This record gives sequence, C-alpha cells and structure tokens, in this order.
Amino acid sequence: MDIKATARPFDGAGVSAFLRSLPARPLLLGLGEPRHFVGELGELRNEMFQHLVEHEGYRSFTIESDCLKGLLVDDYIMTGTGTLDDVMERGFSHDFGTIPANRELVRWMRAYNEEHDEKLRFFGFDAPLEYWADSPRQALTSLYALLDGPLSRTAVARETLDALLGQDDRWTNEATVMDPSQSIGRSADAQRLRLIADDLVALLDTQAPQLSAEDRERAALYGRTATGLLRYHHWMADASPERWTRLSALRDAMMAANLRAAAEHGPALVFAHNLHLQRNKTLMPFGDQVLEWWSAGAIIEAHLSDRYAFLASAFGTVGDDTPPPDTVEGALSALPWDHSLIDARRLAEAIMKPAPRTSRDFAYIPLDPAQLDMIDGVIFLKQAVRLGRPG
Repeated sequence: MDIKATARPFDGAGVSAFLRSLPARPLLLGLGEPRHFVGELGELRNEMFQHLVEHEGYRSFTIESDCLKGLLVDDYIMTGTGTLDDVMERGFSHDFGTIPANRELVRWMRAYNEEHDEKLRFFGFDAPLEYWADSPRQALTSLYALLDGPLSRTAVARETLDALLGQDDRWTNEATVMDPSQSIGRSADAQRLRLIADDLVALLDTQAPQLSAEDRERAALYGRTATGLLRYHHWMADASPERWTRLSALRDAMMAANLRAAAEHGPALVFAHNLHLQRNKTLMPFGDQVLEWWSAGAIIEAHLSDRYAFLASAFGTVGDDTPPPDTVEGALSALPWDHSLIDARRLAEAIMKPAPRTSRDFAYIPLDPAQLDMIDGVIFLKQAVRLGRPG
C-alpha cells in the first residue's frame, strides 16, 4: 500500500472525515504531543479545536495542567472573571501559561462565549503535583466550605482541620522525591486527614440535593483531588522498590478521573503528552528499573470503550535531528504536506517492519512502531523548529 493512501493534508475537513471513520462519536478525543513546548503543534491544536466547536458540536477543552488551577481559567472563559494576564500566570501548571498558543486559545474561548449562549468550558485534568505533590489544603478546605454545616462539623472542626494540615511546606518538600523518609504522608496527621477526606466525600452524596449543579461539580473535584493527593503523599513515604511505579500509576488514575468528569459535559478535546493518552502501558526507564503502568488513556478506554479516540502526533525533523527513512517518522516525512492526518491502523499495514527511531532530542518520544494499531490516527508535522519554553 502506498503510504500516501493512508494520509491527507491536515485541515478541518480531514478532522471531520476522521471522526466519521470512527465506530462511534467520541466523548473524549485525545490529541497527544510527543514533546511539550512545540509552538506549531499548539497552533494546529487551536485550529482543530475551533473547527470541532464550529462544525462538530464540541464544547469543552481539557489540558494536562493542574485541575484546581484550571478553575481560574474556566471562570475567566465563562464569566470574564479576572484578566487574561492573570489567568495565564496563575491558571496553569508546568509553565504551560507561558505558551503563546495556550494564551490564544483562552482568548478565543472567552471571545466565543461573549457571543454565544451555549458556553465553552475549560478543564485542567492533571493532579496538583510534579514529582512531589501539593498540600491537600486547597482541596480539603474548599470541600469543607461547600459542605459547611452540622454534619461536616461532626467530621472535623475547621480549627482542627487547619491544625492537621499545618504549614504547606511540610507537604511540598522536594526532598521527598529522592528520600521517602522526608515525607509526612504516613504521619499521624496525614492518616487522620485521609479518614476525614473520606468522610467528607461520603457526606457530599448526602448533601447533593441542597447544592447547585456548579457546587456539586466543584465539590466532586475537590473531593477526588483531596483523597488523591493524600493517597499520593502516603506512597511518597514508601521505601519499597515499587514506590515510583505506584506513584506514576496514581497520577494517571487521577488524570483519568478528571477526564471522566469532563466527559459528562459532552464531547471534549483532550490535549496532553502521547504517553498519558495512549491505550497501552507506559514503560519508562528509571535508574536500574523499568517502570510499567497503565496510562490515563488506557484507563479511560476501559470506561468509555469506543467513545474514546486517540490521535497521536509525531514530528519528522526535530531541531537538527532528521529521522532515518526506515522509521515511521522517516516514512511519513516523504508525504507531500507539511502537516498531515494519517489513518494509523492503515499505516500499520502500509509500513513493513519499521525500525524504532532514536532521537538526539531527549525530550522527544518517538512513535512506537509496535503500537500503531493502538492509535486511531496520527497528526504529523514534517518539521518542528520552535522547541523549548518561551523566553
């Protein structure tokens, strides 16, 4: 099969044709990136999302960024609360607020909502963590505030909750990354907070009738974030060889829970690293170990089945690194278009035994030729030149 027969130039018509080729209309359409901070891909993503909104009925966008910070962006897009500068500074984690394409996306979504009755929504779906984790303070105290009443006070008094949480730097100590003994995740205070969080989450269901839809949604987010963070801190204090496998799996499980919540609002475009959106297990060298865990995409597909679709993205030349012709990216570089949309399952049939690519750009994760049949489509950029954090 001619590889060109599996592909077409990337444009809105191609995106719509891709959606029609799927067995079901996806509630979550994942668009993966093989490395962060590539300006061209962000611009293509924006073009794609605008087409999905205007022609395919999409109303939500969700990104691999702190789920609690994302509330600031959603408030701005929905109501105009705050300023664009402020939400770009405080509404994103991982320095993603510095990316011009993200700023343009937020600006466009706000402008769209000013002119339409049916509003667009924005969600961060990552947990509030890097390798270390945030304090559970914001999630726990926000949940407590929404449930404030006689029953919540039987779970814990606010003064007691504050005392158990203590100073935030107890939780955010970066030394815990390499030294489990530095973590307070298994302290008496942390163990008690896990029980309190569990009680408050259970209490949420009993109080749901008196809460607005918006408050129920936020309380559920605070609840799963609080319990997730406390669970993550618990395993930060673990000294066994399985520590990082467990922590990596917990992060993707928290991502998947946030994505399932976003799916309740109808079709959403999800933007994150390919590794988080893929259907197969993630394998990652880590010291003398190879960590292995199920990605958020795999977990989501277990729940949504064919209502989840995954478009991976890949690059040909990355900086000054050109792929060999016997790799998937090398074969795709022969396509006549700068930006292409490829049927990945047909591509797997068209390329006979491609070699795996290695890249001199350590941040670029090439396509795994053995996993092409686990991807629905590929967005291919023949060249990626704008690499690295802006500024």
